[in-house]
Amino acid sequence: MILAAATNESLAQMSNTLIYSSMAVYTLAFFAHIAEWVLGSRSKVGRTAAALTQPTTAAAPAVTVRGKTAGGGTAVLDKPQVVTRSAAGARDVPDGPGAAGGTVKGDLYGRIAVSLTALAFLVEASGVVTRALSVQRAPWGNMYEFSTTFSTVAVGVYLGFLLFKKNVRWIGLPLVTTVLLDLGVATTWLYTDSDQLVPALHSYWLWIHVSTAIFCGAVLYLGAVATLLYLFRDAYENKLASGGEPGSFARSVLERLPAAATLDKFAYRVNAAIFPLWTFTIIAGAIWAGDAWGRYWGWDAKEVWSFITWVGYAAYLHARATAGWKGRKAAYIALIAFGCFLFNYYGVNIFVSSKHSYAGV
Repeated sequence: MILAAATNESLAQMSNTLIYSSMAVYTLAFFAHIAEWVLGSRSKVGRTAAALTQPTTAAAPAVTVRGKTAGGGTAVLDKPQVVTRSAAGARDVPDGPGAAGGTVKGDLYGRIAVSLTALAFLVEASGVVTRALSVQRAPWGNMYEFSTTFSTVAVGVYLGFLLFKKNVRWIGLPLVTTVLLDLGVATTWLYTDSDQLVPALHSYWLWIHVSTAIFCGAVLYLGAVATLLYLFRDAYENKLASGGEPGSFARSVLERLPAAATLDKFAYRVNAAIFPLWTFTIIAGAIWAGDAWGRYWGWDAKEVWSFITWVGYAAYLHARATAGWKGRKAAYIALIAFGCFLFNYYGVNIFVSSKHSYAGV
């Protein structure tokens, strides 16, 4: 028994070491992402801006062949990647060249950043698994464990998108920045020594309910990032279309992002895809509550805010299908819904006393 306790303690220490090591690698990835943005060429970006602001000639309609525009007097585009349309009658805008700016040097730093992110993910995942082995249970019994697992899953989902050849490398910098903040808060203020769970949590529903909640949160986070960037990019495109002159920072950053319609489409797809799983998460929690506390729903603070989050995303999906609410109005609803998720994640656990308050935090 003493040997087992010593082994568990050494595993817990190993887990802490791995989490701190992953933070060091994430920091290197952060600087690599910064280098990708800074060293990426702005030449192709400028040509994209010219294409958005220079009108065509009515007498000779423009025809685009292999990225070159003939006739009509439009600017010459250098192989635009994707042209998307957000709604009938909306403007057509090519996706930007990405953080690398279409240059070899920028792309090299981008690939280094992704490689370091993947390495940090493996190290952090090892830390989460080691934590689970040290307590011989699911590694999400308190806020520290939930936070480390959440950031691991968020990075895993991002890498999964890349693995399936999805153009989401633009998420890399905000993702790594957020992960570093999340792990910093977890290791500084939320850390809790590994220990066994209270009796109410000894259930197979811990694996089902909490794991789906973590996965849903990770995907909803990616959708929120895309939604926020959509708002900035859409305002930028509107300014160009109205003849405005954005500042140098906007040209350097926003023109490299995907078109507003592409960002909007990505956010909608991930939110719509994960919404049924979030619904299942709430149902699974209700079933678990029935087993643990003898009632399926008691309007506990965690239950209330989980339901409010569900209503928020349901309103967002409804707004997307309602004339007059597509675009920016729907995006605002999505961000409010994600804000409810964040309050449910941090605010309820830390500031509100409820039946879901275990292990201090």
